Amino acid sequence: MSDYIKINGRRIGPSEPPYVIAEMSANHNGNIDNAYKIIEMAKLSGADAVKLQTYRPDTITMKMTTPEFMIEGGLWHGQSLFELYESAFMPWDWHEPLFNYAKKQDITIFSSPFDNSAVDLLEDLNAPAYKIASFEAIDLPLIKYVALTKKPMIISTGMADLEEIEEAVSTAQEGGCKDLALLHCVSGYPAPASDYNLRTLVDMKNRFNLVIGLSDHTIDNNTAISSVALGGSIIEKHVTLDRKGGGPDDSFSLEKSELKQLCEGVNTSWKALGKIDYGRKSSEQGNVKFRRSLYFIEDIQQGEIITEKHIKSIRPGYGLAPKHYDEILGKHAMEDIKSGTAVTWEHIKQ
Repeated sequence: MSDYIKINGRRIGPSEPPYVIAEMSANHNGNIDNAYKIIEMAKLSGADAVKLQTYRPDTITMKMTTPEFMIEGGLWHGQSLFELYESAFMPWDWHEPLFNYAKKQDITIFSSPFDNSAVDLLEDLNAPAYKIASFEAIDLPLIKYVALTKKPMIISTGMADLEEIEEAVSTAQEGGCKDLALLHCVSGYPAPASDYNLRTLVDMKNRFNLVIGLSDHTIDNNTAISSVALGGSIIEKHVTLDRKGGGPDDSFSLEKSELKQLCEGVNTSWKALGKIDYGRKSSEQGNVKFRRSLYFIEDIQQGEIITEKHIKSIRPGYGLAPKHYDEILGKHAMEDIKSGTAVTWEHIKQ
């Protein structure tokens, strides 16, 4: 596989700045104006893309209230799956105006489809890529259907074990997907940083030889920024206009200032990785003169033997390097030398 994928003309991989995806999810809170504002916020904050979720409650679950369809614990305790998704889904007729608005804002937009009909809708809108959510990573028929589009595909791996990830990757590749990426993910809302085990990113990269990244559900940016140092090339974070907005996903999402900090932080982390380089850096040049070197610390007469009382390793760095200290001891001074003079070979009788 290639070291990079490309979405809407943007190369994504270790040699490129991290690709930041602002996940809108349900944070439109049923108001298309909120969706427009989130797209604008993402663009102004420096994100590379906005991601939607494309489903209806009847394409993702059934209208049932038997125990297996009820949510126990967490943010959505007491709701049925149908009730949750009915309150959270984005009306399908919003997609076209939101795609058009994102184009005007010059920010990439794509979505997570949750069934084949969602893929069909997104294909009609010429979506540039697809994201498979963690809960759908085991839906191999859906992955196969997305692969048929030949578009770039990103698969989140929350809850999936190694065998399930291998199956998802194989299904996507055998189905025709050439631009494939994996996101390490913990499907807790929110998830504690201690659950993330970011070293998995290194193994994931080596094992699958794919572009990798992080779908981060922690409540701050530290985990996401740290992931870049371990090879993460894609960062996905939920975003909201107001964390106290009362929507299903607001409470664990980033607000505008935090998204801006994330975009800046991951780029700084990526730049800091740089390359293997033992040479002197441009920012160090001015300080070279303040390194230690050998100086005469006592007056000495011409012909006098140089001893430990005459020279010392001190700052600044205009004299000979301290490594010559033992070599100079026992030599004779070529001339009268004042204390505070930097030691040079011209001072030493060879």
